[in-house]
Amino acid sequence: MDLQWDDLRIFLAVADAGSLSGAARRLKLSQPTLSRRIAEMEYALGDALFVRKNQGISLTKTGTRLLPAAQGMAQWATEANRSLDAKNSPVSGRVRITAAPAFAFDFLAPFAERLRRKHSQITLEVLASTERLNLSLGEADIALRKQPSDDPDLITVDEVMLPIGAYASRDYARRLPATYDFRDLDWIAWAGQHEMASPNPELAGKIPDFRPSFTSDDYSVQVAACHAGLGAMILLKTPHRLTRSGGLVELKLKLPTTLRAPLTIICHKRMADLPKVRIVVDLLRQEFADIRAKSRTDFER
Repeated sequence: MDLQWDDLRIFLAVADAGSLSGAARRLKLSQPTLSRRIAEMEYALGDALFVRKNQGISLTKTGTRLLPAAQGMAQWATEANRSLDAKNSPVSGRVRITAAPAFAFDFLAPFAERLRRKHSQITLEVLASTERLNLSLGEADIALRKQPSDDPDLITVDEVMLPIGAYASRDYARRLPATYDFRDLDWIAWAGQHEMASPNPELAGKIPDFRPSFTSDDYSVQVAACHAGLGAMILLKTPHRLTRSGGLVELKLKLPTTLRAPLTIICHKRMADLPKVRIVVDLLRQEFADIRAKSRTDFER
């Protein structure tokens, strides 16, 4: 079937609203007309797109497969309309990036300030989660992950190895003896379902009977505890931490070689050339290039 954009627009409205009545109000159509249009689409496809329920509707497997492509067409339609309406206006819109909490907190939040200065019309939405969001289903536009993807529909745009270090508050560091090792420090680490996430295993390998002094399943809470002087924490040496005064100092510890922080930019093929996404990706690549240049300079010293 050769689906038209108007058909997909109706499909998206129903999927987003979760009910025929809600979609009809949004599209300013009567509910019988909307129902007929959906029925015609389903007949032409030879399969149902929605499951009707008392409390609304949900997507069938066919509807779920169609959704990402329809969302991609909606993105392009929005960009096309914007370029026709205002040829000389800057690119604008929302770009969603998913990343693990540490990368979201220490890399993307400061990056958002740089993006804002250069492209104030673009809004960055950071989805900080340990769960892997599905780019193919349109759950995010860009992903920052530790490993490249083997999905043929996803593009690995760039990779970098972020430097890491052990940090503590200035007051905590002042109280340490002249020489110290891993076992001499109070460690802040992961708790709950993330208990085996890095750096917990690496610290356990360095410290017999490892017992953190403070744990949390929330990365921002861990960083707050570190600022409060509860102990030391393994953190990314991101540009904002190295160049801006944040009250934390790096401790003199040689970290295990297994403790690494690779970071990869991943994007879906259909989103890669969307202007607002391309702007964010290009700026991320520049950030990666700056990190690599800084690492080479530090190595040469």
